[in-house]
Amino acid sequence: MEPADHATEVDPLQKDGVEGGGAAPAGQTKKRSLGLAKLTHWRTAAFFLSLFLGLTIVFAFSFIIPCPVRPQYLALWNRTFPEAATYDFLAIEDASKDKVKDVLFVLKDTEGSQNISCLDAGLETPCVYVSALAGTSGETLWERPLAPEFHWAQCGLGDVGGVCLVSHSKQLTTLLVILSGKTGDQIGSEVVLETAEITLHLLHSTGRGSDYVLLQKDSGLYAMALWKIAAQAKAGVEKGLKKDKQWESKASDFSGLVTIYESDSLSRVLRTGKPGGVSNLLLVTRSSVEMLDGDSLSSLWRVNTSTILSEPSFGHFNKDGTPDIVVEEDIGNRTKRVIILDGMTGATLWEVKLMASPNSPKPASVHTINSFSVFMFWGLIPSEVNSTSLSGLERRSYLLYPHYSRVLLEKSNVLDHIIAFKATLLERGRHACYILLTGHEGATGTVVLSKRKLKLDVPDSRVLHIGFMSSQDTDKDIKEAFQRLRFSAE
Repeated sequence: MEPADHATEVDPLQKDGVEGGGAAPAGQTKKRSLGLAKLTHWRTAAFFLSLFLGLTIVFAFSFIIPCPVRPQYLALWNRTFPEAATYDFLAIEDASKDKVKDVLFVLKDTEGSQNISCLDAGLETPCVYVSALAGTSGETLWERPLAPEFHWAQCGLGDVGGVCLVSHSKQLTTLLVILSGKTGDQIGSEVVLETAEITLHLLHSTGRGSDYVLLQKDSGLYAMALWKIAAQAKAGVEKGLKKDKQWESKASDFSGLVTIYESDSLSRVLRTGKPGGVSNLLLVTRSSVEMLDGDSLSSLWRVNTSTILSEPSFGHFNKDGTPDIVVEEDIGNRTKRVIILDGMTGATLWEVKLMASPNSPKPASVHTINSFSVFMFWGLIPSEVNSTSLSGLERRSYLLYPHYSRVLLEKSNVLDHIIAFKATLLERGRHACYILLTGHEGATGTVVLSKRKLKLDVPDSRVLHIGFMSSQDTDKDIKEAFQRLRFSAE
């Protein structure tokens, strides 16, 4: 056996030279207890401090910092202007900078709705008022009196700070004026435009982000750089505008205009509004519809047509991401053919024949979150026409959703003379509506500007099945599908 007094194995739990089973000194134990107590106090203090800070932040966000107030919409509003005249112009822009689109239009009157008379502005009476109305309620945001007559206007020049370019005349001189979209104030001075033969205009951006004013004349289509116009209005404004060397190399040394398309049969020019890229140009002539590349100006496709009755519009009938074109073609006997052409190829995607009721506005569309558009157009289904309809006492509007391409929603609509019409989205992803401007054609009378939520038409609409194959969905299912639609900006 081993001796009893042999060295024992060292206990690994022993600390500070204290063998296992031995008690630590009393002073050392007391110091350790005090250290643990202080650590516990600090942990408790840190916990309550973090809790206090968290509650303070919650309180601040809940009560002190106000939550953003969503705008309250009126589903339907209208403004009436007695003894006035108006023009075929509607623009949808955020004039009040509240992220909700507003309505801009032009009125000819002796006094504005904000008690600003033509005489107060040093103008002859009546004069022209460019006005902005709140899209939510129809209240006047601002108005700007100008010398008559009004020719054209276009808003949404983002590179210049969200402004409107307005053409009006003083006696025989054509003038261009730049107005602030937020306040209506004039930016710089008026610019004399030495092109009296201009019939139409359009604002266009090239592939390098340079803005041009497209000018349609009897001989064709031409372009003038916006920076040149801005420089004449106010020195220094043009510094914020980009220049395109490729387009400027094509400009005439004499007039400064860039020749885009030369033809005496040109009747309309439109931009496709392609999202995330350069808009192409749609040219409408007496016998064709042609698409030009918006940067290189080369022809993409061309479709032969008969007479085009109204200005074409754009929307998405399929999911290829390219805007498709809605064309109303005259086929004789007071009948029109509404065609949707593929934006990439010009092929026919959808069509329907309607009676061409008098004073029918151009088609329009609103984009949805599932890549399709809801199309709206006007006329009369031939099978529904009677003597009352043919006499012009009835006008109907139609809604088309590509997912139900064999179905139309038909609704009897206003009988007043329509000057301008536009379907739009007032807020990103919300509130699809249409704007109607009615009044007497070229004469003084009662002018009414109204906004109506698009879905208000669905309950009162009639479901019409078109084509040889009818939809298997019930009328109730189709209306519910329209009511469930969610809209989106392109």
